[in-house]
Amino acid sequence: MKSKTILVTGAAGFIGFHLCLQLLNRNFKVIGFDNINDYYDTELKNSRINKIKELKNNNWRFKKGDLQDYEYLNSIFVTYKPQIVVNLAAQAGVRYSLQNPIAYINSNLVGFGNLLECCRIYEVENLIYASSSSVYGGNGKYPFSENDSVDHPVSLYAATKKSNELMAHAYSHIYKLPTTGLRFFTVYGAWGRPDMAPMIFTKSILEQNPIKIFNYGEMYRDFTYIDDVISIVCHLIDLPAEPNINFDKKLPEPSSSWAPYRIYNIGNNNPIPLMQFIETLEDELGIKAKKEFVEMQKGDVFKTAADTKIIKSVVNYSNTSLQEGIHHFVTWYKNFYF
Repeated sequence: MKSKTILVTGAAGFIGFHLCLQLLNRNFKVIGFDNINDYYDTELKNSRINKIKELKNNNWRFKKGDLQDYEYLNSIFVTYKPQIVVNLAAQAGVRYSLQNPIAYINSNLVGFGNLLECCRIYEVENLIYASSSSVYGGNGKYPFSENDSVDHPVSLYAATKKSNELMAHAYSHIYKLPTTGLRFFTVYGAWGRPDMAPMIFTKSILEQNPIKIFNYGEMYRDFTYIDDVISIVCHLIDLPAEPNINFDKKLPEPSSSWAPYRIYNIGNNNPIPLMQFIETLEDELGIKAKKEFVEMQKGDVFKTAADTKIIKSVVNYSNTSLQEGIHHFVTWYKNFYF
């Protein structure tokens, strides 16, 4: 059977890198696409791409480009004719959206719109795209369900991700493009993003610098290990969204549609107190953190908690424990940075 071609945008990113490795292992032809922007350390991004190059896999191609450049993006579709697209490219980070909102509008809205249009024109079989747990905003009902209202974002980043879901639904309805949005919950692990807590905390603890603990430690996060995430995404590649034949327009559920459209939470369904996460990290590093307790930041939320019943109804997967995940992460961190 001839292997399919998959376009992975954001291939130099944390999740994109791990996904490309796994897809190549499964014998897909993979086109990696990334603009290698300087939102965080480009050396880490280039190291990820170089790690893939080291495989010397003939099914791998990497193209440097930006989703905002429609003509170049279109040329990728013309040349490689991907049947499947996984969009992980985005301007990430809640806190940075407070400083540079225009970057989110350009990347997450204009860029995603360009990608949708290419998927429509070239009749892509399956579009999977990254949404975020941030869309739940100020919701106080836990755990967060895909069928909850997400109309009250507390950051522009969250607003752009909800907008992506709306844009995807329009294309699913009008053009019958199968789209699947994944609301990721605090993904962590080896090769992680330097702007996220595991990397920030580890670096500071090892350098014996104080770590800032927001909301005075009264926070919970549904930490989700990278290998669990990749396992789910790989399953969904073979399961393009289909219309919900039981969809009731009088009582519409946000997670599905009469169109080929689905939304899934990708989480651990086990919110971890921030202080417990820090203690687990301290135990693995064998060093006590110097702690600076500060108030909650704008755009942040008190707690994230994923209701995973819907994704578990379609994909069987196991959850990596926090202790095991932290162990693998710290092992990689020490090998990479020391």
